Amino acid sequence: MSTDETFLVLGGGGMVGAQVVDQIARNLAPRRIIVASLYQQEVRDVLTRFTREHPAVHFLGFWGDVFLRSEWNSHDRRRRVTRAQLMGAPEHRAALYEDLFGDFEAAYARSQLVQLILEHRPNVIVDSINTATAISYQDVYTASVVAKRRFEALAARFNHENAPASESLAEARDTLTTAARALDLLLISQSVPQLVRHVLVIHRAMVEAQTRLYLKIGTTGTGGMGLNIPYTHSEDKPSAKLMTKTAIAFAHTGLMFLMARTYGGPVVKEIKPGAMIGYADITRRTIRERGKPVFVFTSRTEPLGEALVLHQPEEDYERLGRLQMVVADTGENGLFTKGEFEAITHLRQMEFITPEEIARQAVLEVKGSNTGYDVIAAIDSAVMNPTYRAGYLRHFALEEIAWLEKETNSHSVALGQLGPPELGKLLWEAHLLKLKFGTLSAVLERPAEVLSAETFALVEGDANLRQTITSVGLPVLTPDGCSLMRGPFIRIPEAPGLNAVRLTPENVEQWADKGWVDLRPKNFERWRERFNRMQREAQKLRGRGSAAITRQAYLSDGISIGAVVGWILNNEMDAYRIK
Repeated sequence: MSTDETFLVLGGGGMVGAQVVDQIARNLAPRRIIVASLYQQEVRDVLTRFTREHPAVHFLGFWGDVFLRSEWNSHDRRRRVTRAQLMGAPEHRAALYEDLFGDFEAAYARSQLVQLILEHRPNVIVDSINTATAISYQDVYTASVVAKRRFEALAARFNHENAPASESLAEARDTLTTAARALDLLLISQSVPQLVRHVLVIHRAMVEAQTRLYLKIGTTGTGGMGLNIPYTHSEDKPSAKLMTKTAIAFAHTGLMFLMARTYGGPVVKEIKPGAMIGYADITRRTIRERGKPVFVFTSRTEPLGEALVLHQPEEDYERLGRLQMVVADTGENGLFTKGEFEAITHLRQMEFITPEEIARQAVLEVKGSNTGYDVIAAIDSAVMNPTYRAGYLRHFALEEIAWLEKETNSHSVALGQLGPPELGKLLWEAHLLKLKFGTLSAVLERPAEVLSAETFALVEGDANLRQTITSVGLPVLTPDGCSLMRGPFIRIPEAPGLNAVRLTPENVEQWADKGWVDLRPKNFERWRERFNRMQREAQKLRGRGSAAITRQAYLSDGISIGAVVGWILNNEMDAYRIK
């Protein structure tokens, strides 16, 4: 690797992140390090310390929630909004829903994480945010229970037999509003949609910024323990939230595995500590829960009756002062007393690993050393890849399909079930060219207008062919662009919850590209350009030996529809495997 690079450390104010910042500054001679963390004080503490210890490095700080919109992370305290505050306002919940389920392009443009990456264009990103905890501990389980109760109450109120005769419009509206809020919270607290959108957003931003390496400090979710883990984040066990954390942690690993196999993206690595991480400090301090100090109250004795009140007014008890205790600060894991720390680190319990050990391995991976701790590489080496035997049998499978297709006078082209519909559209268009013209050369001998007219005549004259295409949900756009041959359903456009959509010239262009068999001359001009490029590549084969067989090569003048579409996926869409 080269020195003089820009590093972005996400979660750089945390226990592990701060050690990563220190190790990068100490060992990699960076030009800049951007320290991004949730809290302002964390960032200030790290910058104050390391600016003094590493004067040759230019440090920059950012504080805020990178999972939110940039507008909600204003450094003007009056405009700053936390996620908890966002949950309380209907307009903010609607905005969170849009960012999660709405238009990707709009959500991408609003993302704080995207803006941070594009502003600094880091060569390397080390992500030490505990993403699994941040996402999974929004607690979809509680949200589900609450939403069910609210809608049951709503149903009971609006049941004609049970509805109170005296219920006012305001009371009915309050019931409906409460149910709608519960539904909002349930939808926007779902873990998997949040994780998927996060991965797509960060990957695209890194491609745009030309980031060379993304290193994730991940988690097993249980500190390396199994389903029998006796520890949780304060909730009772067995903890569904904790299991969700592990599920999201390994789902994240799976998505990063895909990211690592995507052309044009950064090198992707993950280090996944399998023990409790600690410790940052040992101190006596005021204990806090949910950001508020815990107080010591006088206790009292009461007899056990029929009911037990879990929360009584604090005013009923004498407050003696703030609760202070000697603790080990273990960062994201929380504050542990001597007893808790001794138990969790005991032999064959969670035990522990130090943040500086993790940081050292992270920096070695950034330098290109093979530490043996890269989870993505480990999965990569264990995955079963394409085999010689399968490649050998492919030829016989295709021959048998072709024979049976001819025997039954049918068209085995595309059902539309191997999506997206664009794939079926391309296969059917290639099939029509094959049926009518046979070879690349024959297509290139004719102008686009002739190709359009003759292919349209073929479709019009062959009812079996035409009806097969339209019956699988792919309509046929006529050469004049004014009519559509169709069956009872159409795959494109996708319009959840709608049965009719508005037609505009722009929509027709978009949908024709995505999933309509397009018989207009301008589409056949695109096919001519493709075939011309295929032929040019074929002319380069002679004298190059096996090196000529690349993804750019098309080895025949005949139109083999799957090979043609495979060539398009490889060369026009960059949709190909790199391993």
